[in-house]
Amino acid sequence: MELIRGHYIYFFLAGLFLIGLYGMLFKGNLMKKIIGMSIMQSSVILFYITSAYKDGGTVPVLDPQRGVENPDLYLNPLPHCLMLTAIVVAVVTLGVSFAMVIDIYRNYETIEEPVLLERLKDEA
Repeated sequence: MELIRGHYIYFFLAGLFLIGLYGMLFKGNLMKKIIGMSIMQSSVILFYITSAYKDGGTVPVLDPQRGVENPDLYLNPLPHCLMLTAIVVAVVTLGVSFAMVIDIYRNYETIEEPVLLERLKDEA
């Protein structure tokens, strides 16, 4: 029980990831697949940010008056910087996905995957 109490956020994020994975794999609507992809991306970003957190941690900025304090108390800024890049990639991926779905709808008048596959078979 102590394991769950101490790491409940990781169980929550794993559940969120699985919800997004379910949406991508088992939903037939392309918009629902995109929403599932977005949920998965958000859960991964939140996982990296929460894993870089420390209780009582501080920003790694040196103060010339205080000198170097205990370096174990400093937060690692690298995961946060990487996640800023991941957020940009997620937004771009989402935008491109929406543009592709709009183009698919204009050409095939559906965003349901089974209907779309049937129309593609008929077209070929």
